[in-house]
Amino acid sequence: MTTATKYAEFAAREAHGVSPTYERLARAVSRDEQVLALLGTLPPIKRQPNLLFGVVRFLGGPVEDPAAFHDYTVENWPVIEAEMRTRATQTNEAGRCAVLLPVLAALPQPLALLEVGASAGLCLYPDRYAYRYGDHMIGSGEPVLECAATGVAPPASVPDVVWRAGLDLNPLDVTDSADVAWLDALIWPEHAHRRARLQAAAAIAAAEPPLLMRGDLVDDLPALAAQAPTGATLVVFHTSVLYQVPAPRREAFAEVVRGLPGHWIANEAPDVLPYDALPNPPDAALYNVLALDGTPLAWTRTHGQEIIWFA
Repeated sequence: MTTATKYAEFAAREAHGVSPTYERLARAVSRDEQVLALLGTLPPIKRQPNLLFGVVRFLGGPVEDPAAFHDYTVENWPVIEAEMRTRATQTNEAGRCAVLLPVLAALPQPLALLEVGASAGLCLYPDRYAYRYGDHMIGSGEPVLECAATGVAPPASVPDVVWRAGLDLNPLDVTDSADVAWLDALIWPEHAHRRARLQAAAAIAAAEPPLLMRGDLVDDLPALAAQAPTGATLVVFHTSVLYQVPAPRREAFAEVVRGLPGHWIANEAPDVLPYDALPNPPDAALYNVLALDGTPLAWTRTHGQEIIWFA
């Protein structure tokens, strides 16, 4: 897929109806030969819209006006390029816990959670957040994670989590203002509710920081999993992470995680992991596939705002 096509698809499938600013900006970049040429100097995995737009926002650049964005990007490319080469799209969206919750609550309790690609670890606290599925409320306090649920009954309660750990090539620290600023920059411009959710979730994590290990999802996963307490169900999970991993490493990861005791929850784009058969997605928007131990269960939206059960 060309970089131009990648930006056009991002506009049509991810940003459409979700972020008018990024839809407009991505369409403009898809036709901007000068910016596309600059992006072409980066490795393919570093050319993605969320990374470029997040870096420009992090540096204080404009994203609302495509012409101003073009001028800023061209004039400041050396510093933008340096940030894009060293950073990754570590969107730590606590809202994704809402689509994981029906599966987590149904597993044998208590749980030992291990997130691969954990970023700052905000998705390691599904037991500390409140949830609203239509008229059904679970838990109390802030943040409240709202999710439209079709074909699945919301769980009666939050899971019992007794251990939480994360693995990431570059773990972020919720007590570090610069790391939180990067997470904030990755949130799309119009999404004030997600920005407030980030602050509320970061406060919960900062009060009891998770065990975050710097490491590789294949080489270092078994050692971290071995630290999980006996008597708890180990749950290795990840969401919108494996698309950044080369296909051979994905296969190696799947082999490793299947060999661990416990369960494996994947929440990834449909072309990231092999499934024997999937129903047609609900519409043209971008959906993830929620799967348990390699069996697909549901379509989910990428920020956790909707789950459509098909299993």
